[in-house]
Amino acid sequence: MTAFFALTTSLLWGLADFGGGLLTRRAPALTVVVVSQGLAAVVLGVIVVATGGWSEAGPRLWFAFAAGLVGPVALFSFYKALALGPMGVVSPLATLSVAVPVAVGLFLGERPGLLQVAGIAVAVTGVVLAGGPQLRGAPVQRRAILLTLVAAGGFGTVFALITEASTTVTGLFLALFVQRVTSVATGGTALWLSVRRGAPALPEGGFAWSTLPALGFVGLADVAANGTYSVAAQHGPVTVAAVLASLYPVVTALAARGFLSERLRAIQAAGAGLALVGTLLLATG
Repeated sequence: MTAFFALTTSLLWGLADFGGGLLTRRAPALTVVVVSQGLAAVVLGVIVVATGGWSEAGPRLWFAFAAGLVGPVALFSFYKALALGPMGVVSPLATLSVAVPVAVGLFLGERPGLLQVAGIAVAVTGVVLAGGPQLRGAPVQRRAILLTLVAAGGFGTVFALITEASTTVTGLFLALFVQRVTSVATGGTALWLSVRRGAPALPEGGFAWSTLPALGFVGLADVAANGTYSVAAQHGPVTVAAVLASLYPVVTALAARGFLSERLRAIQAAGAGLALVGTLLLATG
C-alpha cells in the first residue's frame, strides 16, 4: 500500500512539474503558482464542506499551516535557481529534498533492512541521473546552488509536515485546504511585492483563459500528490515512502519525451532504469 501511494505521488508530482514548466513559458512563474494553487484551494474548499471536514479542526492543522508557508518559498527558490541555471545541475540537486523525510524516519526509529537500504541508494542515484546532470560546461553560480539547497530543504520539510497534519481522510482534506489557502496568501503577497517592484504579473497579451484547465490540473495534481504522500507515509516506513515519492523527475523526463518529443540523453535513460531497479528493491524489501 505504501509503495502504491508513494509511486502515485511521483506520477502526480512529475506531471504537475511538467505542466507547470510548460505554463511558465507563457506566464510569470509566480502567477502560475498563485492561480493554480488558488483553483486547487477552491476545489478543496468544496470537498471540505461536502465531507464535513471542518469537524476535524485541531492543533494538527498548524503543521498544514507551516507547510503552506514553507512550500511557496521552496517553489520560488527552485524556479529562481532554474532561471540562474544550469538546469542540468539544479534539477538533480533538488532531489536532496528526500534527505529530510528520510532523516525524520530514522530519528523516529525506523531501521530499513539491507535490501531496502540498497533500494534507497539505487533509486536516489537513478533519480539524480534521470535529471540529466550536467557534468561539464558552464560554471555554476553559488547563488544558484544556495537557492537549490533552500528549495530542496523546503520540499523535504513539506513532506514531513504534511504527514503530521492529519490522521483521517476528512482531516487530510481539511489539512490540504489550509495548506493551499496559506500558500495562496503567501504567494499572492510575493506576487504583489514583485509587481510593486515593476515585474509583470501577466504576459504581454494578457491572461490566456485557454490555459485555465491546465492551471487547474497542475494545482489539483500537486495537492493530490501531497495527499497520496501523506497516506503512504502513514501506512508504511517514511524512509521508503519518501524515496519512492522522489521519483517524480523520472516522470517529468518521460512526459517531456512523450508530449514534446524531447530525446532522453543516455545518462537519463540509465537513471530511469536504475530508479526502476531501486523501486523493485524497495517494494520487495
